[in-house]
Amino acid sequence: MTSEVIIDVQPKEISIALLEDKSLVEYQNENRSVSFSVGNIYVAKVKKLMPGLNACFVDVGFERDAFLHYLDLGSQFNSYEKYLKQVQSDRKKLFPITKATRLPDLKKDGSVQTSLKVGQEVMVQIVKEPISTKGPRLTCELSFAGRFIVLIPFNDKVSVSSKIKKGEERARLKQLLQSIKPKNFGIIVRTSAEGKRVAELDAELKLLLKRWEDAITRVQKTTARPQLVFEETGRAVALLRDLFNPTYDGIYINDADIYQQVKDYVELIAPEKAGIVKQYTGQVPIFDNFNVTKQIKSGFGKTVNYRHGAYLIIEHTEALHVVDVNSGNRTRSENGQEANALEVNLGAADELARQLRLRDMGGIIVVDFIDMNLAEDRQMLYERMCKNMQKDRARHNILPLSKFGLMQITRQRVRPAMDVNVEETCPTCFGKGKIKSSILFTDQLESKIDRLVNKIGIKRINLHVHPYVAAYINQGIVSLKRKWQLKYGFGVNVIPSQKLAFLQYEFYGKKGEYLDMQEEIETK
Repeated sequence: MTSEVIIDVQPKEISIALLEDKSLVEYQNENRSVSFSVGNIYVAKVKKLMPGLNACFVDVGFERDAFLHYLDLGSQFNSYEKYLKQVQSDRKKLFPITKATRLPDLKKDGSVQTSLKVGQEVMVQIVKEPISTKGPRLTCELSFAGRFIVLIPFNDKVSVSSKIKKGEERARLKQLLQSIKPKNFGIIVRTSAEGKRVAELDAELKLLLKRWEDAITRVQKTTARPQLVFEETGRAVALLRDLFNPTYDGIYINDADIYQQVKDYVELIAPEKAGIVKQYTGQVPIFDNFNVTKQIKSGFGKTVNYRHGAYLIIEHTEALHVVDVNSGNRTRSENGQEANALEVNLGAADELARQLRLRDMGGIIVVDFIDMNLAEDRQMLYERMCKNMQKDRARHNILPLSKFGLMQITRQRVRPAMDVNVEETCPTCFGKGKIKSSILFTDQLESKIDRLVNKIGIKRINLHVHPYVAAYINQGIVSLKRKWQLKYGFGVNVIPSQKLAFLQYEFYGKKGEYLDMQEEIETK
């Protein structure tokens, strides 16, 4: 299986696609002005106690206050509180954590009223993004995740991932990290640490300790509340940290700065694989070049087609996600209705496993498969779904088919489900339903080019248009594009872009900056 990561960096957003055998299986899209906040650490104040829920609300600067349950304070909360006061008492000299006193563990059956009060400062970490009407979910058990290990302040234990099965290797890793970790720090050894040398683990431990020191230094020196004291690494790097696999065939990025960040990170964690990080410099948009745009258009939306006319209907509600399996206009199997239902359902299981990863759907998912009479067929479908979900990194649980033919799946949810609107508002009429004659579209484009070149003074222009329009502009020996270049200079380029609607266009400058030339008045 070939795996590739494609990173599309635009002025306003960054998109990351993971391809397995050229098929899109994971997709992340994020506004560059809004960062992915899971893992961020804040010093903030308790805003409201909720004794009935045994929890409190904390102001961390989001639109809605964050939720912190008593059980999420962690067993070492008392030690954290004392150390936080020691750090803030001296703004010049940092009190080292290795000299901090460990206090008794917090009682599991205690009350939030006896542990916290309104206005109290706490050091918290976001574990779940704001979803729908809910604010972020917090914990006071801070952690700093690396590729091989997770560093946990005020915890002296060394735990090894249960996925590392060999007893000798588990003992080696535990003994090794117990000998190099500082006092008052705990460590969780991740699965990817299996077989790694002490030098690699020590280098990452030092990197994570530096992040802790930077965070606590910021706590010491700042007085504003809430205050962000540690921000997770960039989205591209954070995704790669969890996804990275030495078997990757390539990581392609169309931005020089992000390319350098990713390259530096890969050189740090896997120097021998640094060569797979490549900067994409082609004129065709990077997602079009790797056939990602087309898969996004076909993979999202309410209806998802798969084999031989069968399709899924995916609906989202506040409480759960509902999936209906339909055979559509599929030709019935020669072996009868039961064989036909089994084939459609097995195909649906394959596509649904991909859709859960692609859309990052979490919470409760209920799937209405086509009814099957044979118990062995229902068991085969259940086993197929379990096998397909083995590639999914999110924690999940799958129940066998109920007597109504429903399968229930729970999947870890840490951020809102990815919902890409694949419908397009007409860019030439702005939804009004009337446009200028299409034959005049190229005249309109030429007037924009004339204005950019002769009035604004921009000599190098990349005009992105729908592939059909680009083919029309480029056709013939003396094409329309060639005429424009002779008239306005050879800095005028026409580039096909699959993400654009039929009569939509976008202008970009020499450095890739967007030039807004859209005018609603031109459609009248």
